[in-house]
Amino acid sequence: MASPTVLERARLLVEPAMAAAVDRLCVEVRLPLRYHFGWTEPDGSPSDAGSGKGLRPALAVLSAEAVGAPGSTAVPGAVATELVHNFSLVHDDIIDGDTIRRHRPTVWSTFGVEDAIISGDALHNLAYQVLLDDPTQQRVAAATRLATATAAMIAGQAADMAFDDMTGIDLEACLAMEADKTGALLGYSASVGAVLAGATGDHIDALEAYGRELGLAFQAVDDVLGIWGDPSVTGKAAGNDLRERKKSMPVAIVLSGHDEAAEQLRAVYGLEGDLTDADVDRATAVIEAAGGRDRTVAEARLHLDAALDSVADVGLVDTAVGELADLARFVAERDF
Repeated sequence: MASPTVLERARLLVEPAMAAAVDRLCVEVRLPLRYHFGWTEPDGSPSDAGSGKGLRPALAVLSAEAVGAPGSTAVPGAVATELVHNFSLVHDDIIDGDTIRRHRPTVWSTFGVEDAIISGDALHNLAYQVLLDDPTQQRVAAATRLATATAAMIAGQAADMAFDDMTGIDLEACLAMEADKTGALLGYSASVGAVLAGATGDHIDALEAYGRELGLAFQAVDDVLGIWGDPSVTGKAAGNDLRERKKSMPVAIVLSGHDEAAEQLRAVYGLEGDLTDADVDRATAVIEAAGGRDRTVAEARLHLDAALDSVADVGLVDTAVGELADLARFVAERDF
């Protein structure tokens, strides 16, 4: 499926402002972060590695356009949400021990844990500076909503980590965790442009609901790719989520069954030490045979449909709604 054109359109609009914001930071964190965003190599020389999908900036731009404002209205919000998202990625890689992101070594594995922690902290703080450099009523509202969304994202991450010590997690608990961890910031991204444009509450709420549902669809697909994704496409090791014993959606679906498949999966997750390739293969086979993959794909479709329904017939600009629909389908059908 071809990438929606709004991804590139938003990147060209937002990335210069992103780079300008990062370049405001002290030199000690600037290099690790410019490396993280794919703008430089570890030695500071230029790089064209790229900085990810750009989903959140695209959502922000479309949310402004959906209420009749120019996409440029959303730029401060797009930068802020992308900074918070990347703060979470830098820290998550430390928590998970991931050494590869976007086909390159992670910040902590390149510059060290201490530099990665402080660099992530700098991104978090910078997000609010970007919004409040010009503290208009709309920007203050956007900053307040970002604080709420970030608190939910952190709560979701904390729940995800707490799952590591639990033997059984059901689908309901998994969905609640993912609604916070992924859905909250996507809901913010999909509505911040409308907030900055001074749109009505009903339109902001509809766009936020779209983003939250899209977040659940996005995470469901991400969970499938975390087990069955092609490393050459995803940029992560095959079966990475199982190797880390994550309680992702396919796993939660199987553990909810309280049957032989659930016991087999618990047995693999309960093994001492690091899981071998054979252990990962065994867990993968159990999950697939028990329907964990198919039901997660169906869950992604369910939330995709809910996202599309959220912005249908609520008085938003038709062309922007069409692009929001295209972007949602792209997210729910991606293989990366």
